[in-house]
Amino acid sequence: MTEFDFIRRYLQRQQPDRDVVLGIGDDAAIVRPRAGTDWCFSSDMLLAGRHFFADVAPADLAHKVLAVNLSDMAAMGAAPRWVLLSAALPQLDEAWLQAFCDSLFALAAQFGVTLIGGDTTRGDYVFSVTIAGELPQGMALRRDAAQLGDDIWVSGRLGLAAAALNRHWQTVQLPQEVFAQCERARLRPQPRVALGRALLPFAHAAQDVSDGLAQDIGHILKASGVGAELWVDALPSLPDLRACLPLERWREFVLAGGDDYELVFTAAPADRARVLAVAEQSATAVTRVGRINNTSGLRMVAADGGEIILTSLGFDHFG
Repeated sequence: MTEFDFIRRYLQRQQPDRDVVLGIGDDAAIVRPRAGTDWCFSSDMLLAGRHFFADVAPADLAHKVLAVNLSDMAAMGAAPRWVLLSAALPQLDEAWLQAFCDSLFALAAQFGVTLIGGDTTRGDYVFSVTIAGELPQGMALRRDAAQLGDDIWVSGRLGLAAAALNRHWQTVQLPQEVFAQCERARLRPQPRVALGRALLPFAHAAQDVSDGLAQDIGHILKASGVGAELWVDALPSLPDLRACLPLERWREFVLAGGDDYELVFTAAPADRARVLAVAEQSATAVTRVGRINNTSGLRMVAADGGEIILTSLGFDHFG
């Protein structure tokens, strides 16, 4: 099978999108923006041995390749629309490609996303996705919009992916049933697109939790020129995971483990009922975990009032 056979057979198979004037098959795609919208763009690269194990199942890999980009759109409150996928593959194995593309297009269909182009070459499993989304003009959830007195909220559960990864590295032991739940969170993150869009009318700042909660909150604080207090022992996680780990290790995973792809966002205390309502409507659990203040930086506080100090706040590609 040639590169062009692969493109025709596996990638040119989606239903038409009325806003795509020209899709896969030419030198460039053409899309027609809707009036009154802002566009959001983001790009993520995933490499074997760095972001995933080379022997990962192709269906799980495809899900994550797209899901991490959908999570960026969720953090902006944007509706994801189009993606460009570039892939370096060691060979064109038809069974592998079928499983990968079936999973990729299933997730794309779930979120109304159209693949409109990209590139392919021979290489050692590298994937780069560029995603475009849209939202009403001037309404994006941005890192620089946190306000004094805001509540800090987190969606879903934290620390599971980090625990699973450390189980693979054999730095922790987990009961099999706990590991299975953590491994699913690592392989199949759930982009919080519906929640992000529902928060647009009233939430202030937002960020997706990809490199570690403490580090990602820090981006919000720096951009907004504020400080915060974070109630570490209130952070949402898997109860059985917390029960089977030393407290310090659990705190490390939920604060700095990364790979969660949940949302951390801020909103006024007066809007607590609205946050809970839109969370219920989007079928996403949320937890209030801190408060924006006028101090410098992030203070992480344990249930007994003591301050928690981490040696690392999160993942750094060049760390």
